[in-house]
Amino acid sequence: MESRSSQPTNVIRFPGARSSANPRHDQRSLMDAVYSAGSLTIGADDRVTKAMATRLTIFGFVVIDEIQGDGMGRRLRPSEAFHASTALPWRVSKPSGRYRIDAGIPETDRDLFAALQA
Repeated sequence: MESRSSQPTNVIRFPGARSSANPRHDQRSLMDAVYSAGSLTIGADDRVTKAMATRLTIFGFVVIDEIQGDGMGRRLRPSEAFHASTALPWRVSKPSGRYRIDAGIPETDRDLFAALQA
């Protein structure tokens, strides 16, 4: 007499090891590294890490500065980061604050945002 499971299965196990690369996990690791160190430098030719940093900057989790030849950084907007070349390295940093007050707000309205200036 043969014993079989009462529930049929349609899962096929492919031979070989499973890939441990998980883009979501890698993005979280990058964000954790940036938040713990304050900033992280990414090499000019590291396309994979730059792509992860670009995704994180689109959602506002990090900011990206492109390091110029003279050592100064130029802040990249998310659209610029998406199309940036691999000629220059990047500095990925934790945003300075969640809320920012634009200099164009009249002085009379600044008290409306006083709780957000912490």
